[in-house]
Amino acid sequence: MKINKLDIDHFLRDAWQKKPLLIRNPWADWANPLEPEELAGLACEEGVESRLIERTRDDWTLAHGPLPEDRFGKLGKNPWTLLVQAVDHHVPAVAALIEPFRFVPNWRIDDVMVSYAADGGGVGPHFDQYDVFLVQGLGRRRWRVGPLCDESTPLLPHQDLRLLAGFEATEEWVLEPGDILYVPPGFAHDGIAVGDDCMTYSIGFRAPSRSELITDWCDHLVADMPDDDRYADPDLTTQDNPGEISATALARLHAMIMEKVADRDGFARWFGSHSSTRKYPDMDWQPEEPVSAGDLAEVLADAIPLCRNPASRFSFIRQGDDALLLFVDGECFECAGEAMEIAEQICAQDSIAVAPALAGSAAVLDLIAALMNQGSLAFEEED
Repeated sequence: MKINKLDIDHFLRDAWQKKPLLIRNPWADWANPLEPEELAGLACEEGVESRLIERTRDDWTLAHGPLPEDRFGKLGKNPWTLLVQAVDHHVPAVAALIEPFRFVPNWRIDDVMVSYAADGGGVGPHFDQYDVFLVQGLGRRRWRVGPLCDESTPLLPHQDLRLLAGFEATEEWVLEPGDILYVPPGFAHDGIAVGDDCMTYSIGFRAPSRSELITDWCDHLVADMPDDDRYADPDLTTQDNPGEISATALARLHAMIMEKVADRDGFARWFGSHSSTRKYPDMDWQPEEPVSAGDLAEVLADAIPLCRNPASRFSFIRQGDDALLLFVDGECFECAGEAMEIAEQICAQDSIAVAPALAGSAAVLDLIAALMNQGSLAFEEED
């Protein structure tokens, strides 16, 4: 699918992380990529994160999946919504929805959540801490958008849901199939299905918090620190008051910390691995039989395309002009020369055909074999 009516430069300048924006059906050929029955089937599977939210007269209820197959037949007249996370991991046609939004860097992409709602269904007024494009797939949904919220914004007392205690809309639209609503972080919003068979695709983007970055980076550093790396003061002299923590001691203690924390190269390598870790790292996508570099040469020579696992995360950091660090699913690969060229191609495209000039490179074959053996790449299956 392609977006023909979105000026990306204009959008990034005027709307991105600044204000909500309605984009009326900008697709060249919008077609809903998933049937409601398929979504319900995913919600019944082990290993798929799903939620069923019902609105009663005076409360909201939440049930986590996997859901029993007969659960949907037992739903009453109360408005309800089914939400399934990371549907792009399981349905290639849904994963294709991410492609038009690749003007946002790969490392920011989270997943595509899909919701199905009966008439009047929704999840209540709330706000998120990430950017999201809400693409209407089937049916109609009324979206109301309100002001910016933060941690001081009052919430309703609820064990499972973070719902706003008060919500006053400043803008309101009804979205038809193919319409897109962009909502930046922190803006209050509420979507309610208008009629049955309402499906919405939420393309979400991650934004690490400062506290998460500091905690995870420091945890990584501490794991590799020897216990005997301790404070030392061989130049100690007497001081007037033994109760004083001297400026010299403080400077030395602070330097012990900053020397490690401020290691920019170390941080870059760590962040590349950290940010490329899969959303569900326990899922095993490895092939049944390992692939060797020798096995690949003949297949690549036939120009059979390689495709990325939709669940995998690919990004890279340049190391000067002639090398880069490739990060895939939490693993780091040092690439130079021909391997660097293929690494950039893999990060830029969901599917690539390796050029004959590269198919004979030992470095390229080793890299592709490693990525295939960890389940991040595979040969494209014939239709």
